[in-house]
Amino acid sequence: MKKRWWHNKTAYQIYPKSFLDSNGDGIGDLRGIIEKLDYLKELGIGIVWISPVYQSPFVDQGYDISDYYAIDPAFGTMEDMEELLAEAKKRDIAIVMDLVVNHCSDQHEWFQKALKDPFGPYGAYFYIREGKDGRPPCNWRAYFGGSVWEPLPGYDNLFYLHMFAKEQPDLNWENPKLRQEIYKMIRWWLEKGVAGFRIDAIINIKKDLRFSDFPADREDGMCAGTTMLACAHGILDFLTEMKEEAFAPYHAFTIGELFDFDQQELKRYIGEEGCFESIFDFAPHLLGGSDHGWYNRKPVTMDQFRDAVFESKAISQEIGMMANIIENHDEPRGVSRYLPAEGQTERGKKLLAGISLMSFGLPFLYQGQEIGMTNKMFHSIQEVDDISTLDEYQTAQEHGYSNDEALVLVAQMSRDNARTPMQWNGELHGGFTTGIPWLPVNENYHQIRVDEQERQENSVLNFYKKLIALRTDAVYGETVVYGRQEPFLPDQPDFTGFYRKGRENTLLVLANIRETPRTIEVPLAIKKVLLDNCSTGHKAEETKETAAGSPVCMQGFQFLVLEVF
Repeated sequence: MKKRWWHNKTAYQIYPKSFLDSNGDGIGDLRGIIEKLDYLKELGIGIVWISPVYQSPFVDQGYDISDYYAIDPAFGTMEDMEELLAEAKKRDIAIVMDLVVNHCSDQHEWFQKALKDPFGPYGAYFYIREGKDGRPPCNWRAYFGGSVWEPLPGYDNLFYLHMFAKEQPDLNWENPKLRQEIYKMIRWWLEKGVAGFRIDAIINIKKDLRFSDFPADREDGMCAGTTMLACAHGILDFLTEMKEEAFAPYHAFTIGELFDFDQQELKRYIGEEGCFESIFDFAPHLLGGSDHGWYNRKPVTMDQFRDAVFESKAISQEIGMMANIIENHDEPRGVSRYLPAEGQTERGKKLLAGISLMSFGLPFLYQGQEIGMTNKMFHSIQEVDDISTLDEYQTAQEHGYSNDEALVLVAQMSRDNARTPMQWNGELHGGFTTGIPWLPVNENYHQIRVDEQERQENSVLNFYKKLIALRTDAVYGETVVYGRQEPFLPDQPDFTGFYRKGRENTLLVLANIRETPRTIEVPLAIKKVLLDNCSTGHKAEETKETAAGSPVCMQGFQFLVLEVF
């Protein structure tokens, strides 16, 4: 693998609206991020991805952009953005912005001009089609529910396409003029000093241009938009052009959000000839899903998590480096989602962190993950802000669930779980704001917060710091970053084990994912214990070498990183 500057980094996603509010208006902002750059540096972060801060009506929390060249006043000014870039550079932190170009806001100048002249040049920036006797052109379902087609205001039998909310019209990538506008905007931001982009929902930019019906998969007579995407071919032509015209001249770091792609084509997305530097590894996140809705999801076990990771790494590590994530702004908190109830403790949180950060790939933390933040308890649907959760709540009700039952079902997956404000200290609202937060802080901020964990040597936060430090360690860094990942005892229940085999040393990762102790026979001799999530466990400097085949007695939810030979 050709080495890249970002390979030994650890990345961190900031959801700016919920990170830190510097002016007391209840909304996190760019100056709040600037204030916490030293915190991120001390954590060991080298790349920061900032979710959208562009001008937006906030129908979908900033993923509906009305001006790609402007900072929304809720977050600050362009001068604040420039200061953030400069201060991050001083600390050797690369800033990555969100690139949202599958769609824009219906308030964007392009769409407003398209409304005035649907058959003119800006109408061609979108998918505007005639309906079937007043009905939508086809039966595709939007991600947030309902048809992907919305009547064009002021016109009979004309519809525009939106894969997400109706206020987010999809951009027509078939139009070369539209593509050039996007590339110009990308180059503008790269010239300003951003290191690259996280590329949102990019698999959606190529549509099945037949715009025909597919077999219905729900009682509403519609089919999931993903069904259409499986029949849309040619996306790589668009992505290759974007790389050549916008990214490559600036050596930009690019990481794509791809769910539905052909694994046989992975090498065309990442690696030496890939369209992107990396993509997120969503293999564990796809577990338990249902075409019927969140109400029909199945619980996910840590063994399923393990198997998904192993299967993904078997394919990807031969090609390039994907990004490992436990959670993000679109997912619930990983601690609440993956760990069994009895394992949602400090020890279990460290175990989950260890499995993720010791796996082959670029570690991508989400704000609050480093202190083990959990899902929020929702007492009423009125507490929910997320548009997707509200749609799933209605879907659950339509399938016979009571209000209380529907709330419990959708709360497990709500995107608001990850969007509650960051928990900095024990002050009001967790130190996030001196005003009224735009979304209520999780009630457990008194128990789970940054300042308390900074003081505790064995905290979740400090365990993350140790894991991150291994990536740049003079002795073990090469193995942690580039070492081959090979499963160890992959059929053992409630257990995850794997080797990381480098040129100079071999590490063995062991995780006992149950309350009861177990004994694991290690086939190689143990030279050293590098990490142990149990405060009463061995310390590396006290460890004595053991012979091959020696038993390792593991406590409940114990996590170990061993050097073996």
